[in-house]
Amino acid sequence: MNVLLYAGSKKLVSKSGVGMARSHQEEALKQNGVVFTENPNEDYDVVHINTVFPTSYLMAKRAKREGKKVICHGHSTMEDFRNSFVGSNAMAPLFKKWIIKCYDTADLVLTPTEYSRRILKSYGLKAPILPISNGIDTDAFRKQPGQRERFRRRYGLKEGEKAVVSVGLPIERKGILDFIQMALRFPEYRFFWFGAANPLLIPKEIKRAIREAPKNVSFPGYVGREELLDVYGGADLFLFLSKEETEGIVVLEALAMEIPVLLRDIPVYDGWIHDGKEAYRRKGFDKLAQAAEEILDGKLPDLSANGRKLAESRNLKITGQRLASIYRGLYNEEVSTTKRQFAVYR
Repeated sequence: MNVLLYAGSKKLVSKSGVGMARSHQEEALKQNGVVFTENPNEDYDVVHINTVFPTSYLMAKRAKREGKKVICHGHSTMEDFRNSFVGSNAMAPLFKKWIIKCYDTADLVLTPTEYSRRILKSYGLKAPILPISNGIDTDAFRKQPGQRERFRRRYGLKEGEKAVVSVGLPIERKGILDFIQMALRFPEYRFFWFGAANPLLIPKEIKRAIREAPKNVSFPGYVGREELLDVYGGADLFLFLSKEETEGIVVLEALAMEIPVLLRDIPVYDGWIHDGKEAYRRKGFDKLAQAAEEILDGKLPDLSANGRKLAESRNLKITGQRLASIYRGLYNEEVSTTKRQFAVYR
């Protein structure tokens, strides 16, 4: 059995969650010795497609014509398309129709969590839908000596000054406006938002909020893995205020790095991130602000060891094993939609 990990339009998503997920798949397959190709002109039996660009749709249609098995990875939903880029809310219903068209080319749809599976199931997709975590490289994402010192030196943090970080595209859905408001609430802390997007796609109100942000919040943009490891290793709090996710790879990264994690309480975390066990979850700005202050003041218990255990349960070795099993099952036409099999692949 040969697998095609379709790479069409790879550069367009390289700095997004979809791009990160696809990179994780490559690493997960390598760690498990699964042979794959990115060249659609080579022989293959199963194609795994992560994007919903027109080229991806055409690839799936071509594969079906040639009698190949098609997996579409459901990273995108209408719900997480809203409140993102210029015009996204107006386009959301059309986007939903388009992704249904794309996903309906598949023999099997994969999606990161049970929550996103329920959303996609409500769309009436024809194919079975299985949840499987994007996974996290827990060998790379771990706390190491020197990370904190390098981060604090690079960004000029004073002795005893607390650092609050978030990672993601600078869009409303990711909670950037509330993040800026949190910096206003706590001028004694330093806030850092890591992530970038094409300025032409960012709404005017987001650009204005960033431009007018208080002096204690910084926007360093997109940084590579090595610097990001220092960021996590030097942070006093990972504050993720996203309003909608299909999993949240950066949350797994922060948990793996054993730093305090505070999340907006949204349904995607139900059943796997428990409030007060692996991280803290709060609804509403005031409750989030209170929890942030209590974490930074040491008034709430340290959950970092449990967070690390959760990340290790979703490491890339496990993800790769499950992907290999799914590929084999689909190739041998053994995939069904029973609850038992959902539990295996979750």
